[in-house]
Amino acid sequence: MKAVSGKHLCQLLEEHGWILKRTTSSQHIHAKPGYPTRISVPVHGKSALKIRLHRHLMKLAAIDESEL
Repeated sequence: MKAVSGKHLCQLLEEHGWILKRTTSSQHIHAKPGYPTRISVPVHGKSALKIRLHRHLMKLAAIDESEL
């Protein structure tokens, strides 16, 4: 799996219709109309997300790994 920063993942979420609802410190909270879940993405500059967290967020957002 390709290493992705939180900033890049936020851009990917917005391309797939997720909307940035609010920012709390370094946590960017995204929501999508019709989905009951909220996705909280840690954005720490250009540092990469940990693999397990990255996989979990991609699964919640229903985004395939090939779309990176």
